[in-house]
Amino acid sequence: MMTLNTKVALITGGTKGIGFGTAKALMAQGIHVAITSRSTAAAENAAKELEDQCSTEAKALGIKADVRKLESQQDAVKQVIDAFGQLDIVIANAGLGHFGSIEDLTSKQWNEVIDTNLTGVFNSIKASVAALKKTKGYFITISSLAGTNFFAGGSAYNASKFGVTGFTQAVMLDLRQYDIKVSTIMPGSVATHFNGNDPSDKDAWKIQIEDIGELVVDLIKMNPRTLPSKIEVRPTLPPSK
Repeated sequence: MMTLNTKVALITGGTKGIGFGTAKALMAQGIHVAITSRSTAAAENAAKELEDQCSTEAKALGIKADVRKLESQQDAVKQVIDAFGQLDIVIANAGLGHFGSIEDLTSKQWNEVIDTNLTGVFNSIKASVAALKKTKGYFITISSLAGTNFFAGGSAYNASKFGVTGFTQAVMLDLRQYDIKVSTIMPGSVATHFNGNDPSDKDAWKIQIEDIGELVVDLIKMNPRTLPSKIEVRPTLPPSK
């Protein structure tokens, strides 16, 4: 098990939703956290909010970065190491979705989904693998149940999350020789702002962002001899129709 209060994590897309909930859970364990956004203000404001809510000595760093660009991810990793001296955990969380029939989906929408959800994960591990080799760290991707279950109108999103699931499992096989642990988490319905949702009491039946954060902490704490490499997680009881 990692000694958590000496560790440093980088979470892409960490200003809200699953990324923010995970950052909060890690900081509660004493882990320093860097979160990224394409907006400097959003990243810095979320980092301040995390520190204000944190009961430990953990620090939060907001970084402007775009997962679609390898150089941007490399710069984010450098900023983390410059600030904290090391990098132990990378959580590739940034994602978006465009939905609609293949007849209506535009090439711009397709490219934005694939570039963010799939190429962004590639860029995240490419930029951080050297640092994770030094710390024998952990790389976690946030995929989706849409990474195994397809649905009408989901061609771009399904393709991206199918790709993330398969990519992560192959990376796990590549990197375990260096004692780097790699897992993918595949949530079902989560109470976030994804796809224009406005979280409220109506989402009480869904997975909550703190639940994913708790799951990430559990993975990091697990005895290193055991690796849950692919985890499906879904609401216990969806509402009846």
